Amino acid sequence: MNSSFRIGSLFGVPIYIHWTFLIVIPLFAWIIGTQIAITVGLITNSYNFVFGWLHPFAIDTSFFAIDVYSYVLGALISIGLFVGVLVHEMAHSLLARKYGLKINNITLLLFGGISSIEEGTPDPGIELPVALSGPLMSLVIAVLCSGIAYAADVAVADRVVAGTLVFFFGYLGLLNFILFIFNLLPAFPMDGGRVLRAWLARSKPLPEATRIAANIGKGFAVVFGIFAIVTFSPILIIIAVFIYLGASQESNAMRYKFLLQDVTVGDMMSKPVMSVPLTMPVREVIEQMYGSKHLGFPVVDRGVLVGMITVADVHKMPPLDREAMQVRDVMSRDTVFLPPGAPVEDALRIMSLQNIGHIPVIENGELIGIVTREDIMKVIELKEM
Repeated sequence: MNSSFRIGSLFGVPIYIHWTFLIVIPLFAWIIGTQIAITVGLITNSYNFVFGWLHPFAIDTSFFAIDVYSYVLGALISIGLFVGVLVHEMAHSLLARKYGLKINNITLLLFGGISSIEEGTPDPGIELPVALSGPLMSLVIAVLCSGIAYAADVAVADRVVAGTLVFFFGYLGLLNFILFIFNLLPAFPMDGGRVLRAWLARSKPLPEATRIAANIGKGFAVVFGIFAIVTFSPILIIIAVFIYLGASQESNAMRYKFLLQDVTVGDMMSKPVMSVPLTMPVREVIEQMYGSKHLGFPVVDRGVLVGMITVADVHKMPPLDREAMQVRDVMSRDTVFLPPGAPVEDALRIMSLQNIGHIPVIENGELIGIVTREDIMKVIELKEM
C-alpha cells in the first residue's frame, strides 16, 4: 500500500504499518485516560459475570490517580491490541502458506489488519479454515489475557499492582473477544463473510456465493451506518463505510476473475506497440502523449525493452527541468512485463498491487504488445454483454 511503511517481517512475511495506525496510540491513550471509571466498570462487570462465582473482581484504581499514568497505560493497551491484531493476521497468513498460497505482506490499519494473499480463484475448502484461523486466534488471546487478569487478581497481594495488571490484561482480553465476535459477523469481506461464502459455495457457483455474501455485508454496513448516525458515532460510520466499500470491491474482484478466467494477455493486448527511444526529449514524449491519448510508452534501446515512461514519471520533474531532459532521465527502469500466454487476471492483479496502468508483453525477448487497465475494462464490458 502506498501510504504504508515497512517495520520488519515475521516468518518471512513483510509487516507494514499504514499511516492511520499512527493515530491509534494517542487516540486510545486519550480515550482510556479520560474514561477510566467507565472502563473499570466494564471490566469488573464482565469478569464478575464470568469469574464472580469463583472470585469477585474489584479493581484498585489508585494507580490511575495521576493522569499521566492513565495515558501511558492507554498507549500500552493500544500497542497490545495491535500485537493481537498482528497475531490474528499471522494466523491467516501462515495457514494460507501451509495450503500453498503466496503471502505478499500484512498491513496494520486504523481498524485492524489486512493479509495480502495471492489466492487466485478462492477454493472454498481452503478459504473456510483460513478465514476461521484469525478469529480463533483472537479468542485464544482473549482467553489467555483473561486468565492472566484472573490470576493477578487472586495471586498478587499488592492491590495497586493487582488492579493495574487486571485493568491491562482484562481490557486486552475484552478487546480481543470483541475482535473475535466482530470478525465472525457474516459481513463480507470480514472473516465471517468469507466463512459464509465458503459455506454458500458448497451448493452455488463461486461468483454467486460471493455476490450473496457481499450483499449481506452491504446490508450489515447499512445497519451499522444507521446506528452510527443515530448514536452520533464517527468511528462506527467509518467502519460501516469500510465494510460497504470492501464488500463492493471483493464482489467486483470475483466478477473480474470469473469473466477473465479464459482470457490471456496475448488475446487482448494492443499492437503494434508505440515505443520511444532513450534519447527522445521529454518534451516530445509529452507531445506524443497528447497526440495518441496514451499515458505511457515502453522505452526500447536496440530492440530491447529497458523501461517505461509514464505521465506519472514526467510529473515528478519540475516543468522547467523537463525541457533539458531525455527519456533516460525520467523513465522507470524496474519494468514489469508478461508473456502473451499469461492470464489477464495476473495483469490486473499486478496493476492493482503496484499501482500501474500499463504492462509490456514480451515474447522471446521481443516487445510484441502492451496491455493497459483500460483494455482490461473494455474486455470485461464485452464479456458481460
